[in-house]
Amino acid sequence: MHPAFSVIFLTTLIGAGQGLFLALYTGQVYAFFHLLPQADGRFYAIGSLIALLLLIGGLVASFFHLGHPERAWRSAAKWRTSWLSREVIVLPAFMGVVFLFGVAHSLGWHAALVTFGTLTLDATMVLGVLGTVLCFALFICTAMIYACLKFLQEWHSPLTVVNYLLLGSASGFTLATAYSAYAAPDLVGFYGEWAMVITLLALVTRAASLVRNARLKPKSTLQTAIGVRHGQIVQKSQGFMGGSFNTREFFHGKGAGLLRSVKWVFLALVFVLPMLLLAGGLSFSYGGLLSAAVLVQYIGLLAERWFFFAQANHPQNLYYQTIS
Repeated sequence: MHPAFSVIFLTTLIGAGQGLFLALYTGQVYAFFHLLPQADGRFYAIGSLIALLLLIGGLVASFFHLGHPERAWRSAAKWRTSWLSREVIVLPAFMGVVFLFGVAHSLGWHAALVTFGTLTLDATMVLGVLGTVLCFALFICTAMIYACLKFLQEWHSPLTVVNYLLLGSASGFTLATAYSAYAAPDLVGFYGEWAMVITLLALVTRAASLVRNARLKPKSTLQTAIGVRHGQIVQKSQGFMGGSFNTREFFHGKGAGLLRSVKWVFLALVFVLPMLLLAGGLSFSYGGLLSAAVLVQYIGLLAERWFFFAQANHPQNLYYQTIS
């Protein structure tokens, strides 16, 4: 498939925003059970603002791959059958809850709202639960846009959903680590350790998807593409003297060598280098290394997402192979 940079920025930015929100709320839950020092409301409020800005950035990026942005509202109409429509509904709902979560912490809304036995939840905790549900729903909706496509074997796998969730969470927890180094130093170790664990899990599942995809065999052949069962068929022309919509939108036009290079680049930048930088930053209490981990990992995620789209081999490329 042809990777659209608007979709690449959409999925990586909202993934980081989702992961950062999960990190913030995870820290609050640990503090609620007295397993961590409680950060002040300003920490959560500013963190929520950063998450919201990432989500807004992703939403803005999404408009650049719409043929008619003024009709974007129509994309939510098919929510019963379309994962894209569900994503369009869940994303703004999640953004609204993240906004309220930040406001609740900023204004100190700590009056009890819900009581379960000895547990009393205030507005921030209730909003956090709602935001977590919407966050996971958004991960599922975004990933299922691609995982539900049976004819693209590289995407049609539960690993697609798992990887979207873990990669977004890894980037969010890494960002939370760097942020806490400046805003809540007592939480750096907590977020840093979680960031390394999630990044390692993401490496395992992403490597599993690479191994799986490398073993895939096309279900279609040149014979089935054109409906001719002859044993020896050689394509001489694609039927066009130049490019077409099919050749531009369903094939990236890059060689196998570039794909291999991008694969090793993103494996290093998304997983190996960030874990080394996180380990160094935690060991030496140096925030600069933690900030570098965020930057390196996000650049790697851009490469990973480009590879994700480019690796998908559309069956129609069996027919449109040669310009002649």
